[in-house]
Amino acid sequence: MKIAIANRGEVAVRIARACFELGHKSVLLHSEPDVQTIAYRVCDHTALIGPGPSSESYLNIERVVKAAVESGAKAVHPGFGFLSENSNFARACKKAGLIFIGPEPESMDLFGDKISAKDFCESLKVPTLKSYRKKDQSLKTLISEAKKIGYPILIKAAAGGGGRGMRAVNTEKDFESALESAKNEALKAFGSDQMFLERYLPASKHIEVQIFGTKDEVFVLGERECSVQRRHQKIIEEALSPSLSDEQREQVYSYARKLADSSNYLGAGTVEFLFADDEFYFLEVNTRLQVEHPVTEEVFDVDLVQAQIKTALGEKIDWVQDELTPLDHSIECRIYAESPKGFPYIGTLGSLIFGFEIESENIRIESGFESGDTISSFYDSMIAKVICTASTRDEVIKELTEFLESSFVTGIQTNIPLLIEILNHPEFIDASMQTDFFAKHFKDGLEAPLSDEILTQAAKMSLHQSGDDVLFSRGWRS
Repeated sequence: MKIAIANRGEVAVRIARACFELGHKSVLLHSEPDVQTIAYRVCDHTALIGPGPSSESYLNIERVVKAAVESGAKAVHPGFGFLSENSNFARACKKAGLIFIGPEPESMDLFGDKISAKDFCESLKVPTLKSYRKKDQSLKTLISEAKKIGYPILIKAAAGGGGRGMRAVNTEKDFESALESAKNEALKAFGSDQMFLERYLPASKHIEVQIFGTKDEVFVLGERECSVQRRHQKIIEEALSPSLSDEQREQVYSYARKLADSSNYLGAGTVEFLFADDEFYFLEVNTRLQVEHPVTEEVFDVDLVQAQIKTALGEKIDWVQDELTPLDHSIECRIYAESPKGFPYIGTLGSLIFGFEIESENIRIESGFESGDTISSFYDSMIAKVICTASTRDEVIKELTEFLESSFVTGIQTNIPLLIEILNHPEFIDASMQTDFFAKHFKDGLEAPLSDEILTQAAKMSLHQSGDDVLFSRGWRS
């Protein structure tokens, strides 16, 4: 079967690999700039869907569906981001005779609207934070409701997630400007500027539970801790959380399972919670694959992307819930093209060498780029994810640090020095970090890293010593 991939970067490579391993052909539906990516080179077929702006390519439902049909694909995998949680896209795929590899549109409608999701939670007695989520969006009403909730509060887009259309507000004098900013961002990202207000817990643990529904049962594959985040965007994730007791795990699993069972959930999904003062508070359900899914795969020895494809095609997956027990500990670091102060960095990759002279079966790399590729201004600036899995958390931190310290990227700046600093921060090592960790310790970023000239010399030296002309191997299709 031919499967179209309606996404880009490392997740497109990840899906292509799953197709390859299952014996399916892959079709990359790509924009013009993404000709310079690994996904374009490793997919069996490619189809252009438009220019760089995502509104004219990856977010254009008509173009994506038309390209998928014309390519001869029988199914579409949306990856994460873009149209992955868009029920209209799922329906358009089905109308065109394509299998949508994801949840049913009804589940996406229920959980995609953060207001209906919270209403659903409350009907099932799953704890939520105090909030205002009615249709009256007048400034006067929102200011009044914010007072009732009590500052600090979060202004959040009803139709979105991933940190977009979200603003934390500490005082009433900042409310109006924050609301306007959140609405503008939400309208551009999701096509809707409806907002809701929610109590803000600036210091809490961010815990998410991986669920996977089939026609026969719902599986729970543990939890991940994602407390290291900047402006609500995750940077480092791990499984399992080092912060929870067995009793707390069972509690949050029961909440996640209740939501999935009651909604007849199908496929991969993530139920997100904040954890503070020994209480869990529902945040949202992401009706898609998560960026951080590899740590769950490593710890439970499963392949979530293959499971997504099999489930969508009506095939059985050979999991047994009682046998899905965590084997090790796993941590993922997201490598971004960015300046020391945290601003996205645009440019062409020079040398790209991960973990020079370090050979380890504990390291997994997922990348969307290699030497000579261009980091575009049109999209997220993530270059790769580095995942390390070992028997203990201390061992993972040590090995991951050594691997990052032995990685070279030239031509652009990256956040690798920042990742090393975070991994070795006392609060991360003792697992006491909370969602305010980054703001407390890295708000202003880092001092300038090594100059590009020094890094270039180091890369040349390492390449000379290795005697290898290949700077990055694609592994399953090198």
